[in-house]
Amino acid sequence: MECDGGCRLLTAKRREYDEDDVRVRATRGSRPRTRTRPKHDDAIEGFVVAVDRGRYTVDGPDGTTLTAMRARELGRKSVVVGDRVALVGDVSGGAGALARIVRIADRESVLRRTADDDDTTTEGRIERVVVANADQLVIVSSLSDPPPRTGFIDRCLVAAYDADIEPILLLTKSDLATPNEILDYYAALDLPHLLTGPGADLAPIRKELAGHVSVLVGHSGVGKSTLVNRLIPGTGRAVGEVSAIGKGRHTSTSAVALRLPPIGKSRKDPGWIIDTPGVRSFGLALVSADSVLHGFPDLVEGTVDCPPNCDHLPGAECALDAWVAAGHADERRLASFRRLLASRTSSDLDG
Repeated sequence: MECDGGCRLLTAKRREYDEDDVRVRATRGSRPRTRTRPKHDDAIEGFVVAVDRGRYTVDGPDGTTLTAMRARELGRKSVVVGDRVALVGDVSGGAGALARIVRIADRESVLRRTADDDDTTTEGRIERVVVANADQLVIVSSLSDPPPRTGFIDRCLVAAYDADIEPILLLTKSDLATPNEILDYYAALDLPHLLTGPGADLAPIRKELAGHVSVLVGHSGVGKSTLVNRLIPGTGRAVGEVSAIGKGRHTSTSAVALRLPPIGKSRKDPGWIIDTPGVRSFGLALVSADSVLHGFPDLVEGTVDCPPNCDHLPGAECALDAWVAAGHADERRLASFRRLLASRTSSDLDG
């Protein structure tokens, strides 16, 4: 309220203020902020082949090897081996050159794993992306020294089906044992398999890998690195000996994508293989129960007569027992399925 000189009282109109009325003096060296992100129309495409402490090795156009870092605008998006990315900056590939990854293409597939199912800590329950954009999961298992572990293979099959990746069973050390027993165990599945051993012809394996992005998983000591060195001479993947208790040492310490050499004079894409560190477990703590079931296609039909919300564990009115008793599936497969369900349920409850 104020006087206009004639002592007439004027009523001041009230005004509301907002953030537009506040002026902030720009500090020296600061730039006006904008929500508009650069389009990076000049970005080049690349394929991430290795990750090492915040630096990414990328296969660029014409096979140029680039070193890159994540651009700040990616936020918290992770970059993993197999990602297809867009890069700007110094993309010359020269010594000391450093490009920036500004975009990550939508992933066609994501292979994930957690730590051991019985690791109920927060860290153990974190789901980790093993590799992106693979279309084949090559499960490498030796026939002897160490012997094949069907529990591990079953876990890998569940992970593959859950990620919509085609699995292939590759059995090594065929000179030490026959594959009959392990193949009999998976007889009811339409599971492609390959055999190899010292001096064996690799042509059938190259044919299966050609044109694909194939990720290799397996326990340490099964001969995975030896196979990679034979497929791609000069790679120099470290090879370790198997200990007396049948557990190999972890000779590969990080995943790496390697381009396969051309097959003769063929112009067909020879494909990529992604060698992963040897693992002793493939945790499925965050995989749904339905996904676990579909990792056992020989058991799926047997659940049709199960009661609603059947947990398929022993003691319930589960129809799978009758399914196996009728000879429709191997009882060892049912036992493996139930072990996976039990370990997953236990970790879910404890977590």
